[in-house]
Amino acid sequence: MNRSVDENPMPKDSRDESIENVKPEEVSTSSENEDLQQRTGDTSKKIGGKDATSIESKPSAEEKKQPTGGDKEKGVGEKRKKGETVEKKAEKDEFKYIVRLANTDLDGHKKIIHGLTKIKGIGLHMAVFIADTAGVDREMKIGDLSDAQINKIKEVIENLGDKAPGWMVNHRRDYDTGKDIHLVSSDVDMRLREDINLLKMIRSYRGIRHELGLPVRGQRTRSNGRTGLALGVSRKEQRQKK
Repeated sequence: MNRSVDENPMPKDSRDESIENVKPEEVSTSSENEDLQQRTGDTSKKIGGKDATSIESKPSAEEKKQPTGGDKEKGVGEKRKKGETVEKKAEKDEFKYIVRLANTDLDGHKKIIHGLTKIKGIGLHMAVFIADTAGVDREMKIGDLSDAQINKIKEVIENLGDKAPGWMVNHRRDYDTGKDIHLVSSDVDMRLREDINLLKMIRSYRGIRHELGLPVRGQRTRSNGRTGLALGVSRKEQRQKK
């Protein structure tokens, strides 16, 4: 049998040249394209027969960043909340937790008429008079007072003898000046000590009673105010009575 021989057999040299002419980059790109086609498949099958061009393009990153109407309203609300918090912080910073009046520390959370009563020599009635004379609201908290209002209250307290009526002050007809004076804070104790020493010095009845440590205003001493050991009635007195 005669073997079939190719009419135009490719010489060996030409085959080697064609293999050598193929670049390795072309081989790698073609293999990568085949792998992608196998993994992804036809886009029309996955999308349900629709072409890839008919699908709406996804929004870009810049479009996502643009705020919508609801986002704008939220932003405005957040700004308002921040503004309110800043105002509250400013109010807290301005609030005075302790106010010093007449050498006494007053609680800033208390109302004026109640806070002023912590000063020795000022009662509720006098505190109301001070607030009204200074032109300050009675129900206002001490910590909310401005510096000008605090200075006005200080001025009223220092001049209570001139501004308050005579029946309202606590030291009338002063020994040295003969005027009506209202004493406040540490002046009350100091003036009381001076008056007692004066009574002792002039040897008045009240001064002598102060020296002896006995009641000054006519109280009885037989049953009440007995100092020392309480022995009761002795037996000798009982026998004598019998």
